Amino acid sequence: MLFLQKTAFTLSIPPSSILFIFLLLTFQQVSSSQQHNKNEDMIHSSKKDNSQKMSSSLLFDITLHGFLLWASMGFLMPVGILVIRMSNREQCGRKLKYYFYIHTILQIVSVLLVTAGAVMSIKKFNNAFNNNHQRIGIGLYGMIWLQGLIGIVRPKRGSKTRSVWFFIHWMLGTAVSLLGVFNVYSGLFAYHEKTSQSIRIWTIIFSVEISLISFFYLFQDKVEYIQKQGVTLGNDLVVLSPNDKQKELPTDPC
Repeated sequence: MLFLQKTAFTLSIPPSSILFIFLLLTFQQVSSSQQHNKNEDMIHSSKKDNSQKMSSSLLFDITLHGFLLWASMGFLMPVGILVIRMSNREQCGRKLKYYFYIHTILQIVSVLLVTAGAVMSIKKFNNAFNNNHQRIGIGLYGMIWLQGLIGIVRPKRGSKTRSVWFFIHWMLGTAVSLLGVFNVYSGLFAYHEKTSQSIRIWTIIFSVEISLISFFYLFQDKVEYIQKQGVTLGNDLVVLSPNDKQKELPTDPC
């Protein structure tokens, strides 16, 4: 203001004009400051919206990844094991083929789902491998593909390498199933830590599913034994025929 007065005195500008110029400069400065603040608010709001969209997209990717891996290692693989075990007591060649084809289809679909989940985790997530879920997961990817290749090179029955192949296939399949179930649980806990969402209902549902599969797995070993149960006389096992079911036979304690 003092500078304007000195300038006006030098140039002989009226005081009213000096006041007008001062108010004009002040208004421009205030308007510029308000516009700057408005731009900053818009930028901040835009960043916040983008962050929310990214979080929603990441949440969807995590959920889809978990579903793919559960469907593969938490459901299809165990069911495939149950199916192939059912063929152990089957004598009909046609039914044996059906069991084998069902087992093969389930395992192929399982491998494809695992591959899709692996590609998604590599592209979408930050894979620092600083937790057990990621470390076990990368190992499972390799084991599952190795198991698939072993299944393709299956020797014929009666060949010398058949027993060795069967042992490796059985051991690797069992390890993949157990580690897969464990990694589904660890994935649920990782999901809870990442999103702070409750996993109680999903943990209960998965536990019930695994309990049922385990029950049927153990029950398969006893089905034939239960079917052959009859009446024990001394050290002999007598299987009742349909005509003898109406007869009462004395029994001795086991």
